[in-house]
Amino acid sequence: MNGVATIRSVGHDLAAKAVQVAVAKGGEAGCPLVAAVVGATGELVALLRATGAPFPSSQIAQDKAYTAASFKVPSPDVYKMVAGNPALSGGIAAKPGIAMFGGGLPIAIAGEIVGAIGVSGGTEELDTQCANAALISIGATQY
Repeated sequence: MNGVATIRSVGHDLAAKAVQVAVAKGGEAGCPLVAAVVGATGELVALLRATGAPFPSSQIAQDKAYTAASFKVPSPDVYKMVAGNPALSGGIAAKPGIAMFGGGLPIAIAGEIVGAIGVSGGTEELDTQCANAALISIGATQY
């Protein structure tokens, strides 16, 4: 049908597996984390919070995922994209749901971005490692 777009998005089964793997990987490192997966249009598909994870991490994980899905790049790359323009970086940072630091990664399967994962509660490095472990577990591209 003309004028109608079809958008492929990550499904519940893959999203649930991804958040479980990310949170388990954090547990192996001794760090309780939160993992969130959003679909291609930014809607929440799955969220898992480990016992003891910092309370703000639930929203931060969602924000990282939303940022990665919206811009179709890892969340810290958004900062790199806007850092040279103070008006743009300030405007983007002021938008609700934007997190321009490590832990948010697009979910690309067979070359198509179908959503994103966000992990929060550890260091940016640990959050990103756990997000990548989740991507591996569902057959998505690593970053």
